Amino acid sequence: MSKRAYFGTDGIRGQANKHPMTAEVALRVGLAAGKLFRSQDERRHLVVIGKDTRLSGYMIEPALVAGLTSVGLDVRLFGPLPTPAVAMMTRSMRADLGVMISASHNSFADNGIKLFGPDGYKLSDEQELKIEALMDEGLQEGLAAPRELGRVKRIDDAQARYVEIVKATFPRHRNLSGLRIVIDCANGAAYRVAPTALYELGAEVISLGVSPDGTNINEECGSTHPEAMAKMVREYRADIGIALDGDADRLVICDEKGVVVDGDQIMAIIAGAFAKDGALKGGGVVATVMSNLGLERHLNALGMSLERTAVGDRYVMQRMREGGFNVGGEQSGHLILSDFSTTGDGLIAALQVLAVMVESGQPMSALSRQFEPVPQLLENVRFAGGKPLEAKTVKEAIADGEAQLNGSGRIVVRASGTEPLIRIMAEGDDPALVKKVVKSIAGAVKAA
Repeated sequence: MSKRAYFGTDGIRGQANKHPMTAEVALRVGLAAGKLFRSQDERRHLVVIGKDTRLSGYMIEPALVAGLTSVGLDVRLFGPLPTPAVAMMTRSMRADLGVMISASHNSFADNGIKLFGPDGYKLSDEQELKIEALMDEGLQEGLAAPRELGRVKRIDDAQARYVEIVKATFPRHRNLSGLRIVIDCANGAAYRVAPTALYELGAEVISLGVSPDGTNINEECGSTHPEAMAKMVREYRADIGIALDGDADRLVICDEKGVVVDGDQIMAIIAGAFAKDGALKGGGVVATVMSNLGLERHLNALGMSLERTAVGDRYVMQRMREGGFNVGGEQSGHLILSDFSTTGDGLIAALQVLAVMVESGQPMSALSRQFEPVPQLLENVRFAGGKPLEAKTVKEAIADGEAQLNGSGRIVVRASGTEPLIRIMAEGDDPALVKKVVKSIAGAVKAA
């Protein structure tokens, strides 16, 4: 695959008002994506746009709109709405393209542009490369005639529509009455929809991170700072805490004691419940190479498989589609339940966990230890340049580590997709041996 100039692993992302996250680049994305998705037939073409609560959204959104309307596409603006909601609405409104303006769990200073095709799935690498090629063409190419310019409207009921879709994923014969739930919306895109959905399903809701001011998204709150949610759970003696990230496509949960539960345990809870109801597809779960070996052993013991992919929710989704799976995700809390959504949806995943709580009558603390995690150690080594992973000494150190673990553990060594780091992860039943293996590989990487 050729080198991408703008698109990373999850759309275009960067610091606001610095290349590539400038108004000019947003304008070019609008022009290019508009040209790519404008087919030859005579009908009007439609693009839907959602965003999170970052200040820079006010700059990026009009620039995208200018690009799209100038090549003749009509635009519908949702305002603040979770990423998965934009993916859903792209499909349900039969739009040709969906756009989400967000940098997910990053701080307010960053922003990003994610694109969804008419089917509600993230664009393929090929489509992104075509858009990049069109972005570097002259801005005067392929513009619409004065009468053919696109029209723009705000959609006022987008949030209400999404709330209804989310509520419909909860078992019909059940509700959340009698449950006290802390929901932390990270001052992000779900600040209205998440508390509303939980309240309308009958819960007593204690909200946190629901006062966005443009600069406080993900700040000391949300899934990247679950301690705020855990503290509230203990203070209010809640039954469960749910923390979303800035665009609400991932979640972290804590039990009634304030103990945080990671994505691996959540996948085990949901997969187990789906399997029991005969609703699990594909015979197992899709997760990344970072998911704990304990999850794999737990699923295998229950007759389910764990398929692993490279890190990134798009790779998880790709494998789910190929293999017909309906449960997948990442340890970090990106959970994809493809019966309901085409991308990770923190709120829908939380409702599936709540459904298990309600059906079983058990407290979250009883459900949250589906398996004992195998001791896992992660070390990041910064490097200045070159390709340390191709060094013979590093390859030998990895092979040596694998021989020492002798089938009772795993080693994953990879370059970070976002910063100049080599990430070394090892896990196994013997914590002392795991530590020794990681130290030895880290030493070899540093020397290389």
